[in-house]
Amino acid sequence: MTHCRLCGSEAMASVVDLGATPPCESFLAADQLDRPEPAYPLHLRVCADCRLAQIPPLITPEDTFSEYAYFSSYSTSWVEHARTFVTDAAARLELGAGSFVVEVASNDGYLLKHVVDRGIRCLGIEPSVNVGAAAREAGVPTLTAFLDPDTGAGVRAEHGPADLVVANNVYAHIPDVVGFTRGLRALVADDGWVSVEVQHLLTLIEENQYDTIYHEHFQYYTVASATRALASGGLALVDVELLPTHGGSIRLWARPAEVAGEPSRRVAEVLDREKSAGLQELSGYAQFSARVAKVRRDLLRFLIDAAERGETVVGYGAPGKGNTLLNHCGIRPDLLPYTVDRNPYKHGRFTPGTRIPILPPERIAADRPDYVLVLPWNLRAELTEQLSYVHEWGGRLVFPIPELSIVEVGA
Repeated sequence: MTHCRLCGSEAMASVVDLGATPPCESFLAADQLDRPEPAYPLHLRVCADCRLAQIPPLITPEDTFSEYAYFSSYSTSWVEHARTFVTDAAARLELGAGSFVVEVASNDGYLLKHVVDRGIRCLGIEPSVNVGAAAREAGVPTLTAFLDPDTGAGVRAEHGPADLVVANNVYAHIPDVVGFTRGLRALVADDGWVSVEVQHLLTLIEENQYDTIYHEHFQYYTVASATRALASGGLALVDVELLPTHGGSIRLWARPAEVAGEPSRRVAEVLDREKSAGLQELSGYAQFSARVAKVRRDLLRFLIDAAERGETVVGYGAPGKGNTLLNHCGIRPDLLPYTVDRNPYKHGRFTPGTRIPILPPERIAADRPDYVLVLPWNLRAELTEQLSYVHEWGGRLVFPIPELSIVEVGA
């Protein structure tokens, strides 16, 4: 990567190099195990001028999202998060029967189904054919498309401008950040609102969440860099909320620049936190690579020691972030014989690169392992409760991020 995709600067500084890995959602069928598997460099850099953290766009969104393995509705906590957002947004923006809501990257309708239930007109824009079909089956109107300025203009022409445009966990997934932002502006009414949720680079650095770096995530935002990105499409940041989702996210409330007004006090407070953490200077990223290396050493040491003691360790979950962790650490079935996942789409498949089998969750109770390595660590509270039954045979949970943690769950 020779230049920043937001400002065009050629002053790019290395943050962490994770080697080469396959795309994190390219789960393998059994008949693919003897075929070559492409891997791509995974090297996070930050622009010395605009401070946008980014990886090279070596794969395209079309490669990843045309057929997608992630269905949002399989996470109970995420569906509840979406329901709460819809309730709060409807009250904040006075949305009603005459309103129009658009969600970009609407997945399987996990959020817009709550909009439908309130009798509010809505439309999802979802590029993945399979999850978009699931949304339509659930009664959520969904257009199969990627968002760009032309798509935004076309939706506006057919359906009218949106009072609210929602873009949850997609702003990091598009390499053309300027074109995507212009698409958001094309969708939203001239006096409307845009809500963007995206992982916060501040918590990624502070909490050592390096496994959330993968090829689907092209950008990693602070509020400062997100403000610049939104401005590239004619949107201005007016408010921000700090969220616990995905280990620490930001919800950015933006409006067309012409009507935005002054940003809230909360925006200034978060910008001050980012400055105090050193993220407005390159020095704030200097120690991250060494802390990443320690996570790798600690996890490998635990797995090797457990194997030598004759103890069993299996995985829970097959999220994209887990595949960054498994590949970076070089963990294969000799150390982790399988992982389980609630998503039936993944059952009988294998993790990319590391070729670890993915089984139904019931396998854990059948095998009664000594340890369960929880790969979606961001759902720690939810999964600690779901997996409390491992206490029956003295099993324990292992969380690898932000540092290795072994947890005894209660009876």
